[in-house]
Amino acid sequence: MRHVRGFDTDAAHAHLSRRDRKLARWMRGIGPIAADPRWRKSFDPVDALARAILFQQLSGKAASTIVGRVEAAVGSNRLHFDTLGRCDDATLRGCGVSGNKLLALRDLSAREERGEIPSLRRMATMDNDAIIDALVPVRGIGRWTVEMMLMFRLGRPDVLPVDDLGIRKGAQMVDKLDVMPTPRQLSERGERWGPYRSYASFYLWKVADSAAGAKAPTKRSQE
Repeated sequence: MRHVRGFDTDAAHAHLSRRDRKLARWMRGIGPIAADPRWRKSFDPVDALARAILFQQLSGKAASTIVGRVEAAVGSNRLHFDTLGRCDDATLRGCGVSGNKLLALRDLSAREERGEIPSLRRMATMDNDAIIDALVPVRGIGRWTVEMMLMFRLGRPDVLPVDDLGIRKGAQMVDKLDVMPTPRQLSERGERWGPYRSYASFYLWKVADSAAGAKAPTKRSQE
């Protein structure tokens, strides 16, 4: 089966509006969420994963600075085993890359060289679980990182990151709960949103942002 990148957001909006009255009230207040333009843009999975590793646990500004230094050191804006291999560990550490992230980049590079990281074309023939299973063995890459790729880059319509605190907070507000639902409770709650759980997630993030008084949406994935 070949998976098309992206989905019909109008159909998703109509579906969720019918299936969940509580969420629908918030959806009316927030307004329609348009398709993400990144769904139609080609991207390099290895480079995207390398950047995700470098951005972990840092502010966007700090991470961008480090990425810029790494690009200058390797002489390329494409982070792969061949370009990262141009620099020794000391050089990359001098760019601000932590020891753990350096190990993660080296592991990613080695797995790419062995052909273990699926290409964008190959991902089009893989279901969500197969992509997750292929990528989470990479050091420093967890399920959440892959789920963000599935949602924001590949445009998969039915992903619900149940461990994401923003989504859990949004669900708490929608259902007027005293505490955030557990991942398992959220998974059960989200069954009614299928096959558009990604679109429901987009709204839950916006609900959570409204509670935090965020002036701009919280960044969820790496460009």
